[in-house]
Amino acid sequence: MEQAQILQLGDELYEALASRQTVSPLTSRGFDITIEDAYHIQQQMLARRLANGEKVIGKKIGVTSKVVMDMLGVYQPDFGYLLDGMVYNEGESIPMDTLIQPKAEGEIAFVLKKDLMGPGVTNADVLAATEGVMACFEIVDSRIQDWKIKIQDTVADNASCGVFVLGDRLVDPKCLDLTMCGMVVEKNGEIIGTGAGAAALGSPINAVAWLANTLGRLGIPLKTGEVILSGSLAPLFPVKAGDSLRVTVGGIGGCSVRFV
Repeated sequence: MEQAQILQLGDELYEALASRQTVSPLTSRGFDITIEDAYHIQQQMLARRLANGEKVIGKKIGVTSKVVMDMLGVYQPDFGYLLDGMVYNEGESIPMDTLIQPKAEGEIAFVLKKDLMGPGVTNADVLAATEGVMACFEIVDSRIQDWKIKIQDTVADNASCGVFVLGDRLVDPKCLDLTMCGMVVEKNGEIIGTGAGAAALGSPINAVAWLANTLGRLGIPLKTGEVILSGSLAPLFPVKAGDSLRVTVGGIGGCSVRFV
């Protein structure tokens, strides 16, 4: 794609975010978009947000579990950026008028105590660089109309990231088996989903190593203090005003959020 077209599409997605509107799928417009093009579009969307005063505080891995791959029709992981305007804390309410077409997914978040720079990052490196893990919700929120996305659409749209909610307990991952830890998601008091750490590329640690190595080849580090969302362990669930959600991860703790 030409640079002017990349900039135009990145600006279009930023304006959709700012106005809480959706746009037609980029992949439906009659021109070829490679995944590399899509990441350049993502960078333009990110640049607009940074120019507006937001700051990068972490990164996210998307489309890591088979159930989400099948749900979205996207069959490879992707990544996006977490900004300071996206974060909510345990128990806080999220106004629905700040979102477009949100879906919630339960995840495990990593908080880093030192940089990770691939390629060559191993699972042992991930554990050594991790201050702790916590239960979290990512609220994905595509700017693409009706979630009609291909991998290029979601990549360009910052991996469909909306906002995220962090639990209030940070646990040393070296004391856990993150592959086997079970997750339960409740919506309005009813269990709506279950999963396990193995759903995220075999282990959330694998997912973070994948991200570090993928970004490392682009010259981008995972930085000390950043939050890394390691990918959904269960299907995505649509949410609406009045919904209350809670996720509990064995050995780690819980996270709750309400939509108003």
